[in-house]
Amino acid sequence: MAWRQTPLLNRNLLSLLSSNSNSSIARFSSKANLYPVKVGIPEFLNGIGNGVETYAEKLESEFGDLQNLLVARSMKLKKINIGGDPKVCKHRKLILKYAHKYRLGLWRPRVEPPKAK
Repeated sequence: MAWRQTPLLNRNLLSLLSSNSNSSIARFSSKANLYPVKVGIPEFLNGIGNGVETYAEKLESEFGDLQNLLVARSMKLKKINIGGDPKVCKHRKLILKYAHKYRLGLWRPRVEPPKAK
């Protein structure tokens, strides 16, 4: 008796899953895109926040583009005096942490939403 009920139960579960998946896809696709299309070093640092954006000019003159910054190591950042002071060592750590997340695709800097007048 139990063997006969199992396929019926599985069929009901599959129909429930397929009907719910269509509504969730529509819900996620209708959201506005809050991520910038092209990310540069200033946008990347502004996305991190916490005072790291003060190094934007220095990093842009040293690395040129974001791809070179993403592969930079801690000693390279320390040599150009980013977070060299023990009090602001957290800035270098933040840049490296978010660079790693960005490379893996786990984080992207958000665009400021337009303010209503």
